[in-house]
Amino acid sequence: MDSKLVKIGMLIVSLFAVTVLLIVLGINGAFSGSSKNKNGSQVTADVPAEEEYDPASHLYDWMNDETFFDEVKLADGKYEVKEEKKADFLVSCIDKDIRIVVLDEEGKVIKGRRFCAGVEGLGEYGDEDRDGMILINDLSPGDYSISMEDITGYAFPENPVKISVKANIEYKAVKDISYLIKTEADIDVKKEDTAEKDADDETLGTTAVKTTQGAVFGIDVSKYNGDIDWQKVADEGVSFAIIRCGYRGSSTGVIVEDPYYRRNIEGALKAGLDVGVYFFTQALDEKEAIEEASAVLSLLKGYKISYPIFIDSESAGGKGRADDLSVTARSKALQAFCETVRNSGKKAGIYASKNWFNNRLDISKLSADNITWLAEYADKPTYGATYQIWQYSSAGRIPGIEGRVDMNLSYLDIDVSDDKNTSRENDEDGQDISRDM
Repeated sequence: MDSKLVKIGMLIVSLFAVTVLLIVLGINGAFSGSSKNKNGSQVTADVPAEEEYDPASHLYDWMNDETFFDEVKLADGKYEVKEEKKADFLVSCIDKDIRIVVLDEEGKVIKGRRFCAGVEGLGEYGDEDRDGMILINDLSPGDYSISMEDITGYAFPENPVKISVKANIEYKAVKDISYLIKTEADIDVKKEDTAEKDADDETLGTTAVKTTQGAVFGIDVSKYNGDIDWQKVADEGVSFAIIRCGYRGSSTGVIVEDPYYRRNIEGALKAGLDVGVYFFTQALDEKEAIEEASAVLSLLKGYKISYPIFIDSESAGGKGRADDLSVTARSKALQAFCETVRNSGKKAGIYASKNWFNNRLDISKLSADNITWLAEYADKPTYGATYQIWQYSSAGRIPGIEGRVDMNLSYLDIDVSDDKNTSRENDEDGQDISRDM
């Protein structure tokens, strides 16, 4: 290659390198001019007089700032922390555990932050999944003191909360469990609401309204019955309604309020009907059954009912989380629900089909105080044990309700004044239906 061409090429490369260097220096302020400080000494315009500023050393400062995304950036590059909000926390215990729930000023669960609770004598426990709840399991019986550590943006009460963990499970409702109750907007309804009727795999039953000596006629409803004209229902001679207030999801186990519950209970009460409620269970153990009872009692606040609170035990289509429970485990869970309801001062009962009572439950493990609501679709029930309410059809027709509705006969005496109910003696064909059939 000609030496002259080589020299020209080297000159071009050198000029390019110098140009790039000048651009870099210009960007970093090498030619930005200077000014004098109060002492008359020269300082560069973009570098503080007090110290040399190295931008590279500050690139990752935000990673150490927990509230980086919550703050307002000012013109000078500083951050102003927002005023701390007041937060509170609930502490509950069911079975050798402590659940801590973090709430804002409106009583809503605060999610998305890693809160930390201190348990005296045990240490600190963090909300690792940031769902606003901290669950501590397998605790020894004793008294515990719980406090919450302040976190940027939230301040907690200074006084700790004390709670006692008992040696044995107590069937007492959790005082405030509303934070566990979801709406259907929060879940996948097709996967969660999967209850299937099982009345001995018999027919749907009669569409006729039965009138039996010593019994009163009523219905039970849920969201599947749609909008109901309760005054028309009452005008047709319906005396009572048992309304689904909610269910536990078949898949995830989330507790869900029936979307028609409030309009149904308010409509039925306004129309003058006696009202009870039921909850479809998917509890796996006594602890979850107590949660379900607590949720029902929470949903009932503000409503006066005269019929019992029932736990609905039936299949969830073979895919429910509780479908494969043992007879013993299922019976203990139902009994825990009923005991918790009774300890709150209300009557409790169990709804199930004849097949379910005979094959999926152990009657010997269920209290005689439980009201039995039997589903058997036949002209006369053949169930061999005690029952107080008989659901005889799921194919009923009642003005005010579009489509089919469940029909029932009740042999309960209802005392609305003190929220107590007892079995009524009934003599039909020489038999005491409430006790012997």
